[in-house]
Amino acid sequence: MRTMFSTPRSARWPIALAVVTLGACSKPAAPDAYGNIEADEVIVSAQTSGQLERFDAQEGASIAVGDTVALVDTIQISLERRQLEAQRRALGLQRDELARQQASVHVQREIAQRGLDRTMRLLQGGAATAAQRDQQERDTRVLTEQERAAAISLQRVSAEADAIEARLAALTDRQQRARVRNPTAGTVLVTYVHAGEIIQPGQPLYRVADLDTLTLRAYVTGGQLAAFRLGETVQVHTDAPDGGLTTHEGRITWVSSRAEFTPTPVQTREDRTDLVYAVKIRVPNPKGLLKIGMPADVTLPSAAAK
Repeated sequence: MRTMFSTPRSARWPIALAVVTLGACSKPAAPDAYGNIEADEVIVSAQTSGQLERFDAQEGASIAVGDTVALVDTIQISLERRQLEAQRRALGLQRDELARQQASVHVQREIAQRGLDRTMRLLQGGAATAAQRDQQERDTRVLTEQERAAAISLQRVSAEADAIEARLAALTDRQQRARVRNPTAGTVLVTYVHAGEIIQPGQPLYRVADLDTLTLRAYVTGGQLAAFRLGETVQVHTDAPDGGLTTHEGRITWVSSRAEFTPTPVQTREDRTDLVYAVKIRVPNPKGLLKIGMPADVTLPSAAAK
């Protein structure tokens, strides 16, 4: 005689069907969009040529705005500056001498002009001769031309001094550019050079990005576009180490106004022929869980509530 009751075989099918139905009802809704995590990366390049005396950027290191990251050799700039400063001093002495000469000639010309005026009056009264008048006129004209020549020479020297000042300013700018300062706070992602190398203007030195807040570039269809509004808060999901999902809160900051074909890394080959719109979602990353290139999906608040 049996002491336990068993469920008849015919009654097991409804129970199994109910379990499957409940599992299907509890399955989370499909995400509203997919994409990849990006960062606002900045490639810092050299602005002058020379040997890289110092290079402090290290991959993975955090650097602040204005930090001196690299220093290019400035010996040639210093030597050229010394030469130009010596030329500037010489031109300054020459300019002072020309100014004194011009002032002296100016005084002589004024005296000669007064002598000419006096001779003209005497000539009208018969107390001077035409030869005396001609001599006075000749002296006055000579001194006038000398004063004009001194003024031109002074202008020329002043122009040369201005040119030297401009070259010194250019050297100062080159000297400042030889000190590479970090333009944006963030983490060094990649370095391209080492201390001691010869670099050229425009040569990349390192790449930096702010990893505290990253951007998810996702793609939505035309039918979904109206649901993505600027400033709206959405849920961003990424794969967790335990095989589950990690949820982050993001904010929509940009919605494209132009459709494009689905990018290759985002969807399957069949979906790449679909026209989609790109959106950007800023996602805080204080714990560093998000990585550049990481795939992620988006769920709108209205979809999450269903």
